[in-house]
Amino acid sequence: MALDLSRVRALCFDIDGTLSDTDDHLVARLAALLDALPLVSGRRAERLARQVVMAAETPVHAAYAQLDALGLDVPLGSLRDRLRRIKRLGADPAHTRNVAAADELPHEMVAGVQQMITTLAAHFPMCTISTGGAPRVERFLAHYGVRQHFVQVIGAQTTRRMKPHPEPLLFAAQSMGVAPEQCLMIGDTTIDIRTGTSAGAQTVGVLCGFGTEAELLQAGAHLILPTTSDLLQVLRPASDTLHGSAAPAG
Repeated sequence: MALDLSRVRALCFDIDGTLSDTDDHLVARLAALLDALPLVSGRRAERLARQVVMAAETPVHAAYAQLDALGLDVPLGSLRDRLRRIKRLGADPAHTRNVAAADELPHEMVAGVQQMITTLAAHFPMCTISTGGAPRVERFLAHYGVRQHFVQVIGAQTTRRMKPHPEPLLFAAQSMGVAPEQCLMIGDTTIDIRTGTSAGAQTVGVLCGFGTEAELLQAGAHLILPTTSDLLQVLRPASDTLHGSAAPAG
């Protein structure tokens, strides 16, 4: 199926793996642990870490969706936040550079995304939709100076249901004053694609995160891009000063 650009009036972005280089952050941490194992070091450790992280992503999202369906996501989220607060209060300042921000260090933004957001904001209302907490996303966007470009930051507790249920996207569409079918959902996992299609929106899958091209297409993505910033070439080609994908050469 092809993307119908004439329908696109608003944009909805996933965060982890789409705007944020979350997967690389997780891969680096796991690779550092694997590097200490016999016969697993260097590039082999990094390759294995990436395989593990990507393999785990879909089941983890599926588990969140199941908890959401059972109505358990809110109490579990509250418990997680409480444990984080306890951890911070009990941290030893002598061994923590910044106790208050111990778990809140911002991830890198995907290459080219900052320019893309700034440029597209002049032409489209935008929202972010995440299964994580909205405050973390707010801090991430503010850190890179782009928070003002988003109408809403939608997190796990913003709506009663989470991705892949359509409710977060329907809420985003209402906030931006457009019909759901006029939205374009951009994400790196099948959960994002399913969220968009279930709400009647068009979808773009990006390969800079956790999903593979085959599974994103199977989930119903209308378009696949090497990386998120390539969306600028699709929606506003005259504004794309990058002249080529920001995805690293394979």
